[in-house]
Amino acid sequence: MFDLAGLAPVTFALALAITLAAGVVKGAVGFAMPLVMISGLSTIMDPKLALATLIIPVLVTNALQTFRGGLSEALDAAREFWRYLLVVCLAIILTAQMVAFIPSQAFYLVLGVPVVILSAIQLVGLRLHIAPQNRVRAEWGIGLISGALGGLAGTWGPTTVLYLLAIDTPKMRQMVVQGVIYGTGSIALVAAHLKSGLLNAETAPFSALMVVPGLLGMWIGFKVQDRMDAALFRKATLAVLIVAGLNLVRRGIMG
Repeated sequence: MFDLAGLAPVTFALALAITLAAGVVKGAVGFAMPLVMISGLSTIMDPKLALATLIIPVLVTNALQTFRGGLSEALDAAREFWRYLLVVCLAIILTAQMVAFIPSQAFYLVLGVPVVILSAIQLVGLRLHIAPQNRVRAEWGIGLISGALGGLAGTWGPTTVLYLLAIDTPKMRQMVVQGVIYGTGSIALVAAHLKSGLLNAETAPFSALMVVPGLLGMWIGFKVQDRMDAALFRKATLAVLIVAGLNLVRRGIMG
């Protein structure tokens, strides 16, 4: 499916650098690793290979984030947000099966448009509010959107963050819940693309190799979080993502 044996050394080096940068962002702000990887990798390789490449590093780093606060807190978050978790995972599994049928040029649009929209929403600080009586319906609806984005583009973090802010989730609780949702979704993403064929004997070793720079970047990101203005770092990251996303859209339209 992909000629990884013929991957140019410079492309391989850039993939390592992009994954390292994505890990730094995740360590510093707690999310956006898939956004950084999919937008960056898609500029140097086939977008479907880019999606396959991010799967295992995202799984491993999300697993670390899930249990960083302890098992009991993770289980408590899973019980509270079980509806959201269920619909996200189901939507990831179902929509991931569509990836193989989307032409590569159109796939740039599938990736680029959500990156631009979601990054712009967060950059301008848009915050919704969901009343308690509407929470159940919002969990199903927003969970469906998040899962669809996860299956097609490997990213369900931004919509999850927006939802947690909209229901006024306390900051510390939000980090635990994000970890559980990202970790569970990552398992669904692996299962979905094993079935779709995107993650296979050819792409899985390459994806697994990216775990090393991803973890190193995450460790650096934890240090960055302690030393610099996390809000400023987050805004700068989102601005870069918008530019990268617009480039994907351009490639989808112009080829």
